[in-house]
Amino acid sequence: MLPRLLQHPWMDAEIESFREQVRRCVADKLVPQLDTWRRQGFIPRETWRALGVLGFLLPEMPEAYGGPGATLAYQLVVQDELARVEVPANTAVHSIAAHYILDYGTEEQKQRWLPRLASGEMLAGIAMTEPGAGSDLKAIRTRARLDGDHYVVDGAKTFITNGFTANLLVVVVRTGEAGAKGVSLLVLETENLPGFSVGRRLEKLGQHASDTAELSFDGVRVPASQLLGGVEGQGFVQLMSQLTYERLLLAVPAAAVIERAVELTVEYTKNRKAFGQALSDFQNTRFKLAECATLAHVVRSFVNDCIQRQLDGTLDNEAAYMAKWWCSEQQCKVTDECLQLFGGYGYMAEYPIARLYADARVQRIYGGANEIMKDLIARKVVAG
Repeated sequence: MLPRLLQHPWMDAEIESFREQVRRCVADKLVPQLDTWRRQGFIPRETWRALGVLGFLLPEMPEAYGGPGATLAYQLVVQDELARVEVPANTAVHSIAAHYILDYGTEEQKQRWLPRLASGEMLAGIAMTEPGAGSDLKAIRTRARLDGDHYVVDGAKTFITNGFTANLLVVVVRTGEAGAKGVSLLVLETENLPGFSVGRRLEKLGQHASDTAELSFDGVRVPASQLLGGVEGQGFVQLMSQLTYERLLLAVPAAAVIERAVELTVEYTKNRKAFGQALSDFQNTRFKLAECATLAHVVRSFVNDCIQRQLDGTLDNEAAYMAKWWCSEQQCKVTDECLQLFGGYGYMAEYPIARLYADARVQRIYGGANEIMKDLIARKVVAG
């Protein structure tokens, strides 16, 4: 059993009741299908309607736009529970896209898309990364040219989560000059959209139930009314607006996976025999478990504190960057240490620890590579 954690004001009885409801829903609606989804490489879009009906898809969405109107903590609890049972982060991306529309969309755009995102009628993706531009968003080349009352979009995107299953995409495009000032966001409804095509569903090291795809835009005509916010050149600022929340959407699952890895390994080492005794009786095993349990406790304490600061409006970007890089590093470290204690069985994909290990690796890459996170932190540290 892990040590007791400091309780924060956000961790009240209401949110714990919500957590239990989410846990039961996930266990009933999602977990039984996970093996099928891993084999086919995607979770069907209609699956998320079950969460939408119960208010679990976008619990933080205001009632005026079809949501329950809860705090961001409720979405983070959903991500915690999903990660704990190996459901990938498709709905985290959905939430980020919805927040771009909520924070920067016109009233017409909000009314048009947010209720459908909250209900699960629509699943959102963010088409950002390109073959030649990952963390450096200022280098994106997908072009949106204004032609009358439409934009004509040409370009390609890659590594797009929900790229295969989403029917709404927030697309990062270039509408102007080189650099940040020429970047805009367009919102596309992709079903039966001429010129838009989904390329390969990419085969990944882990996260096999989450679809990641290549996208192509060949003369796609998009009404100018679907420019997010209605003003060109605001895309980079819009993308930077959710940094603290987006980093927490990565740090929270890291905490959940670390805890799950420790739980699985404690159970396994207590039951597995070697040389006439349980693995958990060997000093090396006990020391490793102590180290991993300590990291689980520290990570969770840090994450819970960051959530409280996010809700209080005091979480600065640098602390969020720290949470993203450090928690994801510990996630990879702990899953590796735990897998080692499983021996050969830990390398078998049928064992959850093997999947947790493989799924963890991308956490250090997406959402801003950890090297970028550390550089951003260092800028603040050096500047004082």
